[in-house]
Amino acid sequence: MIRKNGNFLRSTLPLALMTLAALMASGCSKKQKPDEISPSTDMGESSAAGDSDSGRALGLVTIRFPYDSFVLNDSAKEALKNNASIMKDKASLSVQIEGHCDSRGGVQYNIALGEKRANAVKKYLEGMGISAERLTTISYGKERLLESAETEEAHAKNRRANFVITSK
Repeated sequence: MIRKNGNFLRSTLPLALMTLAALMASGCSKKQKPDEISPSTDMGESSAAGDSDSGRALGLVTIRFPYDSFVLNDSAKEALKNNASIMKDKASLSVQIEGHCDSRGGVQYNIALGEKRANAVKKYLEGMGISAERLTTISYGKERLLESAETEEAHAKNRRANFVITSK
């Protein structure tokens, strides 16, 4: 029902906007199931269930990468076989695979490289029989460094795929 000269719209629009703002402020967010755990959102803070960087991920280990590479070397493949075995034993376990880079290179380049690292790990685990539904990926590029020093040792620690438990 639109009245002549738009008076109806002018009088109801502020009320509609205030109602929408109140609904948004009231937290129309998805409720989390009790067995789901949110991945960490704060830098340096791991989820309640743990992550592989902190050593609290039920035995899952972080995967390391050579400089400027997303190729899985033999030691990475061995570690992933172990991670796959753990995930097979714990059939309800789901993880988020975080791709990380060292501090060198541009932001966009490192986001893309981190994504390739996370996806390489996911693809390998899928090949080992882990369902894709249990694996999610995200890239942080160079935004979440473990070591801030500009040494090769620090850079090597930062080039990784971290496992964060999202549900047990």
